[in-house]
Amino acid sequence: MADLFNSGAAVPDSAPRPLADRLRPKSIDEVIGQQKVLGPDAPLTVMLAAGSLTSLIFWGPPGVGKTTIARLLADETDLHFVQISAIFSGVPELRKVFEAAKIRRQNGQGTLLFVDEIHRFNKAQQDGFLPHMEDGTILLVGATTENPSFELNAAVMSRAQVLVLERLSLAELELMAQRAEQELGRALPLDGPAREALLEMADGDGRALLNLIEQVAAWKTDQKLDTTALGQRLMRRAAQYDKGGDSHYNLISALHKSVRGSDPDAALYWFARMLEGGEDPRFLARRITRMAVEDIGLADPQAQAVCLQSWETYERLGSPEGELALAQAVTYLALAPKSNATYVAYKGARKAAKQTGSELPPKHILNAPTKMMKEQGYGAGYAYDHDAEDGFSGQDYFPETMKRPVLYAPVERGFERELKKRLEYFTKLRAKRDDQA
Repeated sequence: MADLFNSGAAVPDSAPRPLADRLRPKSIDEVIGQQKVLGPDAPLTVMLAAGSLTSLIFWGPPGVGKTTIARLLADETDLHFVQISAIFSGVPELRKVFEAAKIRRQNGQGTLLFVDEIHRFNKAQQDGFLPHMEDGTILLVGATTENPSFELNAAVMSRAQVLVLERLSLAELELMAQRAEQELGRALPLDGPAREALLEMADGDGRALLNLIEQVAAWKTDQKLDTTALGQRLMRRAAQYDKGGDSHYNLISALHKSVRGSDPDAALYWFARMLEGGEDPRFLARRITRMAVEDIGLADPQAQAVCLQSWETYERLGSPEGELALAQAVTYLALAPKSNATYVAYKGARKAAKQTGSELPPKHILNAPTKMMKEQGYGAGYAYDHDAEDGFSGQDYFPETMKRPVLYAPVERGFERELKKRLEYFTKLRAKRDDQA
């Protein structure tokens, strides 16, 4: 039976082939980068040496070799390579793939099924792979740019090993550029800084780099171009950023942790990265305000006000002028004294509330608007703090059956240092009142 996804017709040598296709590695050792999965003692190297390849999920950004490595794995293991894309394939196409794989298996050959953008298949479609993975009809290699733990079924994840592929470094991109020059038979017409700028334009994407090189190589010039001339002729590749995917959560995490780590330079960098990727500044305004109450708190009560003022300024000015106000708030937060004491106390209070959710307040702090409630002891013994010495009665306001917890523990930083003194003062007074009772 002919392969349903390959007509078998030979492509003539004269047919146009993109540079990326012409430079596709012929063997595993020709792959540039990805040493964490292909290097000595790395997972794929160990699997191939043992002759025991399992189903795999390649997770990584575009242009880092997911398709190429899958093809080479099929060659290394004598499996028939079939490639489909979840964007263009549905249940009918999958049935044909599985049927063809069954026939090959009956004839003594296995099938490596490479599924690009596998996260785009829905749950039912992903479930369709399971019986064919389990009986050996296919060896599944999926590729995704999204976090598999969020996008793939647990059943598929349990039957496949996830391997993380990383964006290519500048050194690896330079090696790729040298291979391209060998294939083209000439050097790129760029000076040193322009060549480095070209590598940076690719942003870790090998396929993007080869496409850029192909454009540069087509220019008919004997002079080496500088960065200015390169910038005029080529547009910089847009930064990879998906407002609904991993990039969104990874970058906001990086921004938050840079603020928490008191690094204004890093915080402003990740803030700018999100804006360059098209993030909604209002989302950033909300998250920045959250950082103020979570990680700074009462160590600098002004921090929250700064965030709200910057948010209001953005709403009045709009983009791009208003974004500077948000950047100012980011800088202020990064350099502010840090405390999560209120955040920790709040979580502790919520936990205690869940555990003692049916406990009544002590009767002495309950109002008694009726005669019956007075007879029940409501309000009896309540001490009005303003009438007490030091304006502090020291009464217990927790449920009578509940041991008094310590929830708020202020730090010795910023304004919270003053709050710590006040808390210690009231704690001593309370202990004194208890001794006198």
